[in-house]
Formats: sequence, C-alpha cells, structure tokens
Amino acid sequence: MEGRSQGSKPRMRQAQTIDGLVEQLIDVGADIVRRGYALASGGNLSARLPGAAEFVVTGKGTWLDRLEPADFTVMNLAGEVVGGNPVPSSEWKLHQRSYRVREDANALVHMHPQHAVLVDALGHEIRLLTLDHAVYVRSLGRIPFHPNGSDELADAAAEQAEQHNCVLLAHHGCSALGEDVGMALRRAMNIEEAATATYRALLLGDRTTRFPTSADEAIQHA
Repeated sequence: MEGRSQGSKPRMRQAQTIDGLVEQLIDVGADIVRRGYALASGGNLSARLPGAAEFVVTGKGTWLDRLEPADFTVMNLAGEVVGGNPVPSSEWKLHQRSYRVREDANALVHMHPQHAVLVDALGHEIRLLTLDHAVYVRSLGRIPFHPNGSDELADAAAEQAEQHNCVLLAHHGCSALGEDVGMALRRAMNIEEAATATYRALLLGDRTTRFPTSADEAIQHA
C-alpha cells in the first residue's frame, strides 16, 4: 500500500489514494490506543483526499487498535454510504458535518482522552502552556454534552469547527481537524498534552499560568 516501505510505518504526509488514507488511519488507531487516548471501540477516525466529496470513516463498533481495511465505510457529504463497510461509526455525522463547513480539512481524529475530559468536567479551562500547544492547538472550541451520534452533537461541533481546529466535547472527548491525517493526530495529541499539563499545574496550585500572550502574537504573525 502507498507510503509504506517493507517493515516501516506509513508516512503521515498527505496520502494520494483512499488505500493510503486507510493505511494511515489504521496506524493512527493503534497509536491512539497504545497511548491510552481511547479504549476498545471508543473514538473514531476519518479522512478524505483533498477536494473530494467522499470520505472514509471507521465502522460501527470497530476497535481502533484492531482496524483492517474492511472496517472502513466510504460516505459522501450528503451522509450516504457509497462503499466499504455498510455500517459506519455512530459518530459519522460529526465527521460529515465538520467536513461540510471546512473545505480545507482532510482528516478528523475523534478520541476520548482522560485528562481533557476530566479537567473540563471539573470546570477548569484547558490552558495552552507550551510552544507546541500554541502552534498546533491554537484555540480550543467547546460544546456542552450531547448524546453521541446525535444531530445536536454533530451540528454544535461543526459550528465550533468553523473557528477552531480543535473541539472539546464535554463529558465525552475531543475532535481535531487537519489538512492531512498526521496534522489531525498531532493536534489531537496536543489537546491531551495541554490538558495533562493543566492538571499537573492545578495539583501544584497554579490556576493562571499559560503560554505568554506576547509570544503567541509573535507566532501568529510569523
């Protein structure tokens, strides 16, 4: 398959074929579970080729660390199944509606990271503390709790995705958009890293430290 040499992982640059996207998502799913960002079938992944009106998304009930090519559903932006696994993830609307408002996004990683969900549930803002947080997360949208797979969740997340690459789903998880699979994963990982850093800061009694405003402005204008 594209992007993989014998004995190596697929490269995380923009894939050129659907098979290439699927291979990258299989690797991402295993990585997410290995890092403890999701358990079993918690979370879902999708990607599309630039400019495409169709995307691939993990199927319903699939375990992210045991994905195979046959587990992926091909859907269009109208929400119709057009190939692959006939039963997509229950969260397919989250992916579809985010793509509809973000023509520049070609991948979405949705996972259930513990620190991000916990810090938010306890009423604390997830603070961006490091250069990586500022560069990759940039800003974090948030929506209140909605049932998984619901129109309310998908529409609310898509509304936030119009302004943010990263969206926190209260008492649920997070989603991260990217121009390719690698960037979506990098952003998702930095959401949880920022939440973990915030959690540790709170344990130390710190409630104010964050990435310097002056440095953030310099990054934006670089």
